[in-house]
Amino acid sequence: MTTATLLLAIAGIAAMFAPSVEEPAYPAGSVVARHGALRVEGTKLAGHDGKPVRLRGLSTHGLQWFGWGTFLNAERLDWVVRDWKIDVLRVSMYPDEGGYLTDKPKYAAMVDTLVEETGKRGIYCIIDWHMLDPGDPNARLDEAREFFRAMGAKHGYKPHVLFEICNEPNGDGVTWDRIKSYAEKVIPELRAGAPDSVILVGTEDWSSFGASGDTQGKALLAAPLRGELARNVMYTFHFYAASHQASHRAVFKSVATQLPVFVTEWGMQEYTGDGANDVASTREWIKLFDSLGVSWVYWNYSNDQRSGAVLKQEMPAKGPYGEKHLKESGKLLWKLLLEGR
Repeated sequence: MTTATLLLAIAGIAAMFAPSVEEPAYPAGSVVARHGALRVEGTKLAGHDGKPVRLRGLSTHGLQWFGWGTFLNAERLDWVVRDWKIDVLRVSMYPDEGGYLTDKPKYAAMVDTLVEETGKRGIYCIIDWHMLDPGDPNARLDEAREFFRAMGAKHGYKPHVLFEICNEPNGDGVTWDRIKSYAEKVIPELRAGAPDSVILVGTEDWSSFGASGDTQGKALLAAPLRGELARNVMYTFHFYAASHQASHRAVFKSVATQLPVFVTEWGMQEYTGDGANDVASTREWIKLFDSLGVSWVYWNYSNDQRSGAVLKQEMPAKGPYGEKHLKESGKLLWKLLLEGR
């Protein structure tokens, strides 16, 4: 028995004897009230009844720059839930770059608040360990284990919470094997408090399945997580439509037809999140997601200066809000979110 398997077994036993906790009450008719706790069935995300579920939504920018009480507030969140019909909010908690590791209590509390606020509105919440620099997730392994142990204990019983354990692994030597080794250590920490939650695992070359590198999805397909470590796990893919086109779509399709995937970040621009919106490429990506029933989250919900941020910089602190407050990316995204509702 491997160490990871032993830890998962211990986590399962602990969960059996843990005191029962009351699940949050979700608004009647909301997406969480309808689908409940999510799980992975084959290659698909599914609801409590086993039927496929597809989520579409928005990612916050880094909470250290656009967090709750600064950019994010109740009125702005109400707007995108009510009018944009988002199903999910990804909460981007950078460990570095002035984020979590500079003030753990402050940023942990902010994540807790956003979990509560999304729950009040009946949408799903992805707690995202937004590691980017340094690119090897193992560089912050101890901190990640501590963070997810605590987050699993606090939020793992809540049906609306998912966990993304490494945003964009990248850099020389950061192979799928290294990312997999990290996941094998972090997943048991989460499972101690979140035995059944959906866990999202980043992939090589900025979560491109290796499409932005040399492996072109082959390393992941050859050696995905196995056994209990793979239960209720999905693999993440990120792309930017102006930079990543037909060849990336081919790799994406090859993996998404064999493994469960969740697109937790994408944009219409260059990979920098800036530049012109490539509407034609965006439409090709959306058509592919529609055909495969893939869930996606757009980067990002903020008034950052880049074109990928959906809101104009001069957006007022209080509403009412409307199309006049949106950049071109925001206008198109709003339409995409409403299509098929």
